[in-house]
Amino acid sequence: MINSLVLALSDLALNILYWPVWWYSRGLINTAKFCWREIADQQEKLGLMIWVKNIFTPMYGQYDIEGRIISFFVRLVQIIVRSILLLVWTFFVLMVLLVWISLPFLIIFEIYQYFQ
Repeated sequence: MINSLVLALSDLALNILYWPVWWYSRGLINTAKFCWREIADQQEKLGLMIWVKNIFTPMYGQYDIEGRIISFFVRLVQIIVRSILLLVWTFFVLMVLLVWISLPFLIIFEIYQYFQ
């Protein structure tokens, strides 16, 4: 019984001591990969690279000069709007990463403030 209690408490102590190492190593890597995937997925959802790739392709098969000009400016506006949306999304995702990095410091600061 005593051996089990000692083993459980030592395991708990080791987990508590290992937590900051995990948080800023494997946990940070996993969070950074998650953020990168989120940005890449949002770019796929917006189809930004498809719009950029086809900027000079006339829409609806309108190969006359008016169709080409209208198609270019419509696609240009779409690229600008979608780029702004991707930039805003990237900002929010990077804020998640920043919160991940700063959360332990914030918790320690709050505990310190509580006991002052």
